[in-house]
Amino acid sequence: MLLKNNRQRLFGLFIAFSLLALLMCASIVYGYTNTTWKMIIDAFQNNDGSNEHIIIQTVRLPRALIAAAVGSSLAIAGVLMQTLTKNPLASPGIFGVNAGAGFAVVIAVTLFSVGNLQAFTWISFFGAAVAAIAVYTIGSTGREGLTPMKLTLAGAAISAMFASFTQGFLVINEAAFEQVLFWLAGSVEGRKLEILITVLPYLMIGWVGSLIVASKMNVLSMGEDVAKGLGVNTGLLKIIVAVIVILLAGGSVAIAGPIGFIGIVIPHISRSIVGIDHRWLIPFAGILGGILLLVADIMARYIIMPQEVPVGVMTAIIGTPFFIYIARKGFNAR
Repeated sequence: MLLKNNRQRLFGLFIAFSLLALLMCASIVYGYTNTTWKMIIDAFQNNDGSNEHIIIQTVRLPRALIAAAVGSSLAIAGVLMQTLTKNPLASPGIFGVNAGAGFAVVIAVTLFSVGNLQAFTWISFFGAAVAAIAVYTIGSTGREGLTPMKLTLAGAAISAMFASFTQGFLVINEAAFEQVLFWLAGSVEGRKLEILITVLPYLMIGWVGSLIVASKMNVLSMGEDVAKGLGVNTGLLKIIVAVIVILLAGGSVAIAGPIGFIGIVIPHISRSIVGIDHRWLIPFAGILGGILLLVADIMARYIIMPQEVPVGVMTAIIGTPFFIYIARKGFNAR
């Protein structure tokens, strides 16, 4: 249902934010260890050091916050990439940004035994930037210049290349394989609050930056020639948007590993709710991205309990049919 005026959109944003908060609480409550809603309050007001209270504070709360932050970041990155490239299939996962960031972290672990959280962040940003530049360069070659189809093919090629390199390095280093295997599948399980705190400043820069450029993205969506005619410095805007995407995607991979499909699914769902005005589209996508990843994470706890499925597997199960639908219908990302 399309919300047609600002009052409806504001109310919808409030509903979505309320659902996000509710799901964060549900993420804290539900899981293998039996806890209740009352225990959440007691864990922060009257902590008695019990196993349940420790799990709520040190495991479940960081997990909920990380899922919300990563989901929001990937969704916003997807919105920006689809508008910038005019490609409905654009996302950090499809365009190889996640794969590049993941490969850079694997190289750091396997060859240089890096384990510092701050180092992981910068390494992830570097890998994301290399992948983004490679895809853009390859997609721009040829007589036709930059086209959505060439970008998609370039992204698929870069993703496959980095995935192959990653597997190759892990095969020759079994210790590193055990260390990063679950991370490479995409997971928010076992992540500590410290890693979110380390990356959060960069994610916040990306969130705020995306809102600042929202009005310019509306102009750019009408076409580059129109944007130039209206006085928009499209070259500078593209650089700024690329930096924002690298911050959001690279930071997300540093925290949770490569998680796919959120950057494809959520932008299209958000457009169906609020239209193409990026001033509303970006905040809606951010909230809905957090909601989707929280739902996927909660579901992942129960499929093969007492073990858990990596949340990246759940988002793939949810997102793959949607990806096929978009590819067949050829929706226009604006």
